[in-house]
Amino acid sequence: MEVTKLVLVVFSLVLVLGFVESFDFHEKDLASEESLWNLYERWRSHHTVARDLNEKHRRFNVFKENVNYIHHFNKKDAPYKLKLNKFGDMTSHEFKSVYAGSKVKHHRMFQGNRRGTGGFMHEKVENLPPSIDWRKKGAVTPVKDQGQCGSCWAFSTVVAVEGINQIKTKNLVSLSEQELIDCDTKENQGCNGGLMELAFEFIQQNGGLTTERVYPYKADDGTCDTNLMGNSNLVTIDGHENVPANDENALMKAVANQPVSVAIDAGGSDFQFYSEGVFSGDCGTELDHGVAVVGYGTTIDGTKYWTVKNSWGAEWGEQGYIRMQRGVSAPEGLCGIAMEASYPIKDATATKQISSDEQTSHDEL
Repeated sequence: MEVTKLVLVVFSLVLVLGFVESFDFHEKDLASEESLWNLYERWRSHHTVARDLNEKHRRFNVFKENVNYIHHFNKKDAPYKLKLNKFGDMTSHEFKSVYAGSKVKHHRMFQGNRRGTGGFMHEKVENLPPSIDWRKKGAVTPVKDQGQCGSCWAFSTVVAVEGINQIKTKNLVSLSEQELIDCDTKENQGCNGGLMELAFEFIQQNGGLTTERVYPYKADDGTCDTNLMGNSNLVTIDGHENVPANDENALMKAVANQPVSVAIDAGGSDFQFYSEGVFSGDCGTELDHGVAVVGYGTTIDGTKYWTVKNSWGAEWGEQGYIRMQRGVSAPEGLCGIAMEASYPIKDATATKQISSDEQTSHDEL
């Protein structure tokens, strides 16, 4: 109970901090080249972005295009809004290369068919709740930031493992993405992308995953530190299962029981600058980004959505989250969200308790 209360307090703090860090602009900022330059300088100062003189002039042109795109989009009657965030002077190609670089589809082609422990344990689940939010149930750590490293596959994996571990043990523990980047290298490729199901296999075969405190994140490919891997604070899983592909109802059954790792196509400008609302924008099924579904619900006007935890920091989107439209006509779901879903299995009778000082706190994140 105390851990759940702490997580809710932390979640509230994250929401508040997200509002504090927002950066807005107005029509007058777009009136002239001079006002746009002033806006760019304020944006750079806000995000502490350093550029040399030549690069700054090049980046200003990109920034200007992005600002105008955001401004004109927000005049539309769309169910979601965009904002000028820390990606403001990146082209869409640069953004996709750096932040949506897990190359899930690429790695799937080399890997072949999906691998899992067995069937789909949630297949016969009925009477699903109309909504669920694993954040409110204390099963989700604060939003993290992958930085300029294509490691979203590791973050997606960790969200799901942190979630099932809390559900089974009642302890929320922040786990190490860096261990996966450094050590799960037989088939996954660190900052050059990977697959969540392979990461689940690695965690199972290596006797667990250590905590973020023991093996902290560096946003870079490193050498596996086996001394850190072998510490006593390991969270274990007993395998993983795949959600039947192209079936949003099956995905809903899984999410009703635990956070689920998914892959999406997240390379578009609307994803880059997403701010709030239910995302329903243009996207394909070129799966390039690993995220995690931590809930679902329905808006007051009846729009169904998935609650998705991202790894681009708490300033992006709705304090690090995006609500994506659920129940679309395409079987693969919006942006391919139902194509590559998977989740870890953990036996409640064989759980290993982590000491209280290893439980997630706001300070350590």
